[in-house]
Amino acid sequence: VLCRLINSLHPRGQAPVAKIQASAMAFKQMEQISQFLQAAERYGIAATDIFQTVDLWEGKNMACVQRTLMNLGSLAVAKGDGLFVGDPNWFPKKSQENRRVFSEDKLKEGQSVIGLQMGTNRGASQAGMTGYGMPRQIL
Repeated sequence: VLCRLINSLHPRGQAPVAKIQASAMAFKQMEQISQFLQAAERYGIAATDIFQTVDLWEGKNMACVQRTLMNLGSLAVAKGDGLFVGDPNWFPKKSQENRRVFSEDKLKEGQSVIGLQMGTNRGASQAGMTGYGMPRQIL
């Protein structure tokens, strides 16, 4: 199923998994999982986001398997090449670059503004402060 999934995200004739085998032998099934993982990495999934073959085969780390499939879905939706068929709302939306270009005048104008992040000292005083190390008087 995973190999058919990754093949469906590629144009016809460019499927990364050429031969999908339906074998009951454990070694062949694990080989198919490994082929899916290699194809997913070539598709663009980061190596740190890909589960290990034994995670799925032994069923011990299904959260990692789910994370890989969610990342694959998000990437397929973000590519927007028309090969993803399904509801794009199932997957978290990948962030995309939103480059902005400012004129030289606008950049110079920003250098003279003190932003609110800098804070202000209006209303600041040391009234009521005691020396460090002195106990607080609670009456």
